[in-house]
Order: sequence, then structure tokens, then C-alpha cells
Amino acid sequence: MQWTLVIPLKPLARAKSRLADTAADGVRPGLALAFAQDTVAAALACPAVSDVAVVTDDALAGRELAELGARIVPDAPASGLNAALAHGAGAVRQRRPRAPVAALNADLPALRPAELAVVLGAAAQFPRAFLADAAGSGTTLLAAGPGAELRPEFGVDSRARHRASGAAELELGEVNSVRQDVDTGDDLRAALALGVGPHTAAVSAGLLIPGS
Repeated sequence: MQWTLVIPLKPLARAKSRLADTAADGVRPGLALAFAQDTVAAALACPAVSDVAVVTDDALAGRELAELGARIVPDAPASGLNAALAHGAGAVRQRRPRAPVAALNADLPALRPAELAVVLGAAAQFPRAFLADAAGSGTTLLAAGPGAELRPEFGVDSRARHRASGAAELELGEVNSVRQDVDTGDDLRAALALGVGPHTAAVSAGLLIPGS
């Protein structure tokens, strides 16, 4: 099964505010873009992925991610994360009604294509499925097979909400790179320990990361 991934990205100026203790205001937009660049590049290198649609209204991010091969979908609803994901999935299905789609976080800088393929292969066994994040309360990937609606419930305690919505939770080992999103300095240290992509490595090299 070949998946289309829908990746949401808010305007870079408002991204990653919880990294304030690790990265200054002027650094965070570049860091958020680097996370997205490494995420998109790894996703496009995954053999189970046919294409990537990034939902964003950020002009710089749109240009940079389009250069990597992503299709840019304007965030027409402008009503938050879940509305953006539903809109992106709808845009994909408008072109290919039976396409399997999966929402993926834009902040997975350590993402490994092979691990993503394992997750998507497992998700293909269910109408809807999700993967919990490394912290255990959130979600990094939500998948909907052909004929199934995505029905995203991202946000606080999204793991519980996705489970309550009927999506199957994927219980997988050795896919840490797909679970390790980055919201805090501790998350960034964990991603760096896994090994991040080149864009994140370049931007984070100049950061003084507490505890590292």
C-alpha cells in the first residue's frame, strides 16, 4: 500500500514556543523549519510513501518544503491543527478518492524511512490506526485506509481521544524515530541522541542545550 502523508505546519513565527528555554525567539522559527525539512525528506524517502502534502500558510516553509518534493496545500480553514489535517486529507482525496492517507507530525527530525515503513505497514491492517508519541499521551501518526475518514483528534491527550474514536493503537517496538516529536528541550535532546537529519543538526549545532 502506498500512502500519502499529510503534514501540518503552523506559521514559523508562532512555532515551538515551548522551546523557549532552549532556543531564543530568533532561532525557533529556523529550528521549526529544520524539523519539518528533515521530517519531509525522510518521509519522501520511505518506500511506503507515494507523496507528501504539507498544509501550511507560511511562505518560506512552503518554498523550502516544495523544493524537497512536497505538495503545498494552503491552510484554507485557518482554524487549528485538526481542521488543517482534515482539509489536507480532503485535498488528497479530491484528487484520489481511495488514497490511504496518514497525518504525520512535522517535528520528527530523527525520522527514519525504514521505521516509518514499519508503522505504515502495521497501519494498513486497520481502517484507522495511530501511533502514540514518546511521551505516551500524544500522537505522532494517524492513518486512514481507503474508504476511511481520517477524523483527527490531535492536541492534549490525543492518544486517549484517538483510541476513543475507534482508531487502533499500534503497539510497535523499535520505531522510536517515529515517536520522538520535539516540543521541549528534553525532547530535542532525545531526538539528537537518536540522530537527527542534516537540517536540524545544522541549526541545533549552535544551541547550548541544558543537560547535554
